[in-house]
Amino acid sequence: MAISPNAGKQAQQSDLINVAKLISDYYSLTPDVNEPSQAVSFGTSGHRGSSINVSFNDVHIAAISQALAEYRIKNDVTGPMFIGKDTHALSEPALVTAIEVLVANDVDVVVEKDNGYTPTPVISQKIVSYNNGRSDGFADGVVITPSHNPPSDGGFKYNQTHGGPAEGSVTSTIQDRANNIIKNKETIKRISIKAALASSKVTEIDFATDYINQLDQVIDMQAIASANLSLGTDPLGGSGIHYWDQIADKYNLNISLVNNQIDQRFAFMPCDHDGKIRMDCSSAYAMSGLISLKSEFDLAFGNDPDFDRHGIVCKSSGLMNPNHYLAVSINYLSQHRPHWGKDLGIGKTLVSSSMIDRVVKKLDRNLLEMPVGFKWFVDGLSNKSIAFAGEESAGGIFLKRDASTWATDKDGFILCLLAAEMLAVTGKDPGEHYQDLTQKFGTPSYKRIDVAASLEQKTKLSSLKISDISANSMAGEAITNVQTHAPGNNAAIGGVKVSTENGWFAARPSGTENVYKIYAESFENETHLQNIIKEAEDLVDEVLRKS
Repeated sequence: MAISPNAGKQAQQSDLINVAKLISDYYSLTPDVNEPSQAVSFGTSGHRGSSINVSFNDVHIAAISQALAEYRIKNDVTGPMFIGKDTHALSEPALVTAIEVLVANDVDVVVEKDNGYTPTPVISQKIVSYNNGRSDGFADGVVITPSHNPPSDGGFKYNQTHGGPAEGSVTSTIQDRANNIIKNKETIKRISIKAALASSKVTEIDFATDYINQLDQVIDMQAIASANLSLGTDPLGGSGIHYWDQIADKYNLNISLVNNQIDQRFAFMPCDHDGKIRMDCSSAYAMSGLISLKSEFDLAFGNDPDFDRHGIVCKSSGLMNPNHYLAVSINYLSQHRPHWGKDLGIGKTLVSSSMIDRVVKKLDRNLLEMPVGFKWFVDGLSNKSIAFAGEESAGGIFLKRDASTWATDKDGFILCLLAAEMLAVTGKDPGEHYQDLTQKFGTPSYKRIDVAASLEQKTKLSSLKISDISANSMAGEAITNVQTHAPGNNAAIGGVKVSTENGWFAARPSGTENVYKIYAESFENETHLQNIIKEAEDLVDEVLRKS
């Protein structure tokens, strides 16, 4: 897709959502689940959509909440449900709907005090710490967020008792039950929000303090403080916006919040590559404001609205490619966590950079390549067989310094703080560390693009077989491998990955937009990368045109 002339520029009035209409549509529009685009659909990170498109409405969330309450009963989940929301406009009404239904179904609900915001990693860490050592009465959780998606979107994600995103069989059960409830117009148990909040079933707590007090168990906060680094952060108007000052106060850090605005329209945002407002902390366009300030800090970083992603801005090199930072983080942690045994593996998504493969091989650790979606790493993080897990879209998590489990979902806070620890301990920022890696392993060129696709084409792409790829060469090199399943667990990747000696591409449908994504990398040069992308588009297009 072409880069919009508005990319990186301040959003204009015409780009902003009408919050009042968005909320009105949430309550007034009724979905037809026989229309696929209006049905409940759990992708890699929960159900997402927009009330405007009748894909994220009160009916959806009420049905999902009812299905979730029934799932808990069938699976004997009797502990509290921790619920967090981000700063998207639809997160507020969705939280109200969820509370009304869950409380009516006798679920004990725990939310942030004073109707505050709660980041995804905080919910995950809370579930893990609450359930640690228990034999019954386990807690689970919900995070109401569409992540970095545009302001008009909403999202609803279920985290199981292990603290991480629910596995596919669980979300399929909840999804199917919710759609049946809507289709058959079944009665949903529900009470008013006033009655729910007045009941003993809703508890308000301070999630932030407990989470912040434990950060030194996973990050060397003393090293950062001793180095007296000047740190800048842009929360992009997200749910962790009030955490950074508390972190700075607790650990005596010098952190400057360059943007303290919360605005459900996200009017302060520069537009993303396509001219849309999108709070993607891995995008140089969305992060252009913080990037322009890089010389003012030793290191700067940003996060998306639910704080499960990170964007690292180095004085030496600007905004880091997420793949580059993952490779650097793995290399650093493996050498600065003495309690991490050599038997601990490293997890990455199949579409992450092969630089990670080379680093992990040099470290003599086991590499586990998984399909896209953080749910695939949960078991390894829970049983402490995976030390670090990362995905190409700027998400990562790792074990505590003593090799015990911290959380089982992506954590943007600790990935940002790790960059500061790295600079404090080594005197080099992550960008400089990446240059060291390229001296050892070469300099890859990596890119991810979106290609317009119909629902039918997306469905076809997600069910490709190896035999559907008839080409035997790509960008002048023989094709050495075609994959439709991830080697780390043999699970379907929902698309295809094609590799040669010096490059690869992967194509898979988006779970939230009418596009498919192409990921490509070359260890030769930029021209080789562009050739791979061009041939990847042609190859996929040819496959999709076949009857």
